[in-house]
Amino acid sequence: MTTTATTATTTATTATTAATDPHAPAATATPTLLPLDYRPRLPRRLDWRIGCLGAGFIMRDCHLVAYRQAGFNPVAIASRNVETAHAVAQQHGIGRVAGTLDELLAPGDVEVLDIAIPPAAQPEAIRRAVELGRGKGLRGILAQKPLAMDLATARACVEQCERAGIALAVNQNMRYDQSVRACQSLLASGALGEVVLATIDMRAIPHWMPWSEQLHSLSTFVMSIHHLDTFRYWLGTPQRVLASTRPDPRTAFAHRDGINLYILEYDSGARAAAWDDVWTGPAREGAGADIGIHWRVNGTAGTARGTIGWPNYPARSPSTLDYTCQRLGNVWVQPRWSEVWFPDAFVGTMAQLLCAIEEQREPELSGRDNLQTIALCEAVYAAAREHRVVNLSEFL
Repeated sequence: MTTTATTATTTATTATTAATDPHAPAATATPTLLPLDYRPRLPRRLDWRIGCLGAGFIMRDCHLVAYRQAGFNPVAIASRNVETAHAVAQQHGIGRVAGTLDELLAPGDVEVLDIAIPPAAQPEAIRRAVELGRGKGLRGILAQKPLAMDLATARACVEQCERAGIALAVNQNMRYDQSVRACQSLLASGALGEVVLATIDMRAIPHWMPWSEQLHSLSTFVMSIHHLDTFRYWLGTPQRVLASTRPDPRTAFAHRDGINLYILEYDSGARAAAWDDVWTGPAREGAGADIGIHWRVNGTAGTARGTIGWPNYPARSPSTLDYTCQRLGNVWVQPRWSEVWFPDAFVGTMAQLLCAIEEQREPELSGRDNLQTIALCEAVYAAAREHRVVNLSEFL
């Protein structure tokens, strides 16, 4: 995969209602298709020296695979398990291996730090990186989501980086899923009009990492955060939240938030809702499986709908988008691409940080902006726990 060579293939089909509804508008024979800006923009300089902290799945199989495909330049890697770091370094051609963050940053050759460690350890790693990297050429940090497990700690991370002049971005990688980004392109163009209702219906089984057992929140800060941030990407930050949760019957360790249901209210009148069903029925216990993620955005001038291919990983299953709008007439347009969320979207999360450093501006996925996503997670968790409508102003 490259981020520039692949062009989406697009078909336009007459809407099925046209054949059955005599009052339906006539289909246009050859509609003028709308351009979709769904690929990441690459930095002018590809050889920014990246230091990698962490050598687990997300770094080994997502970040580094995507970086090599894009031509980025990871120069060093550190992990608490040095043997694992050596294996990943050999697999991806990384020249230097360190056992600690201090050793990773000590030579002063790392310009961008890429963090992929458990969320409970991340804030301290950011604090230490700022302390060590100030004056040693560290220009940016790409942190994992969640940036922190509470808003106060996340805000402290943001302010530490701002004081040091180090750009902080958060790896909210669903924003670079191709269908999610293409939908935002439609929204930005005005093709869908004003959003009335946006929904995400997830029926998929995450793989909870061992460190998630120690968190105060499971689904909200680890899984639902993807969808909450996507709704923010599409519609902005809502004013109010309603939510309900219950434990997932399959997850062996104790937790409060497993299956998450939530509604986001906007003063504009728009509504967003998600069913984050991490159970999906006894699909792993002998019954048939019905796994998938579907999303839909209804606007006053058009509708977009799609699927997310992530549940089929490691099989390459591209996400999809179909759309129709008054501007094009009575047709459904179906662009398709070969890129996938995992791992290809991880080109975009690093590229937007590198572009921001080059252009001396705030990253698209900036830590400052991400504070609103963390606040939204806290609001959803509080609404479900306390059985009440929560206003985002309580947290922001």
